[in-house]
Amino acid sequence: MRHQSIGVAVVGCGRIGTLRALMAARHPAVSFLALSDRDPAKAEKLAARAGAQCWSADNLEAISRPEVGAVVVSTIELEHVEPVLQALEQGKKVLVEKPLALTLAEADRLCAAALQHAGRGASLHVGFSRRFKKRYMIAKEQLRHGRLGSLTGAVVRLFNTRSQAMQTLSRLPENSPTSGLTYYIDLMGWFFADNPVVEVVARGKRGVLRDSGHNTTDLAHAILTCADGAVIAMSVSYALPKGFPVLGHAARVELLGPDGVMLLDDDHADRMLYSEHGVGHVYIPGHEVNMAFLGSGTPGDWAMDEFWGPVATETRAWLDHLTAGTPALHAAPAEARQTLAVTLAMEESLKSGLPVRVAR
Repeated sequence: MRHQSIGVAVVGCGRIGTLRALMAARHPAVSFLALSDRDPAKAEKLAARAGAQCWSADNLEAISRPEVGAVVVSTIELEHVEPVLQALEQGKKVLVEKPLALTLAEADRLCAAALQHAGRGASLHVGFSRRFKKRYMIAKEQLRHGRLGSLTGAVVRLFNTRSQAMQTLSRLPENSPTSGLTYYIDLMGWFFADNPVVEVVARGKRGVLRDSGHNTTDLAHAILTCADGAVIAMSVSYALPKGFPVLGHAARVELLGPDGVMLLDDDHADRMLYSEHGVGHVYIPGHEVNMAFLGSGTPGDWAMDEFWGPVATETRAWLDHLTAGTPALHAAPAEARQTLAVTLAMEESLKSGLPVRVAR
């Protein structure tokens, strides 16, 4: 393996940007750390905590630092495109949070830019952290060995609370629970390799989220049909009571093939804590529950002064890929574009009530 040092810029110093910056600061191959955020106080505060060499309210200033060879884009979803393009145009390595973009036109623009500037050293990967959760990585390994045969179908069920739905809707007012399935749409694309989803039928029901002033469904069910006829059933609800014990995703994934089956229980009900002092939510500032399923925080958890879990593993794996040449398991631009296309088809089917072909 080759070993080299690299400078990293983290654009966006919110919840996930903070975790990425701290992981980068602790990585032995990171020799320089720059931070930026439209709120300069956030960037300055995180710079002090992470020991960054510089911080700025100007994303381009951080991206353009000559010491920086890699850029993490952790802005809100609406602001992904510009910093990704700026970094790619400078020949830098980019890890952007999911989704790649919010429209297929924007996604195609980013895919084209990654290809155009690859000769200058640019690369683009998209952060779908479920790939880096141990149970799903082990599942992928079994599929690599053909232990189920060619997959014939799958079932995915995802629950979350209305508290987290409200947090997301505060920055994306037109969001629907299907966006929460994006992680699992990516997983299905990863598991059903070379067998893309070509058609989606979805149905949903409005209730408490609508009554709270948001034009979105409480739950949705969808049938996804793959190119060879394999069928994936997906269900999601982001309207569970705000005090429900999960602190992120409560999920179940079932994979079916002619030679076997895998049942992946990710509900976290096996580790329960009740405390009169309350347990903080990793995603929602100030939100606490008395009963919690430990380990259900989607990015991971702090334990013994270190952050453990999918986002930490994903960040370290990307930095290892850049500095030691290890394989990148992160979503490539074309994969992320396909995930977006399936998500948008699901949204369209929810609105129309009709089957929708996935845009190519």
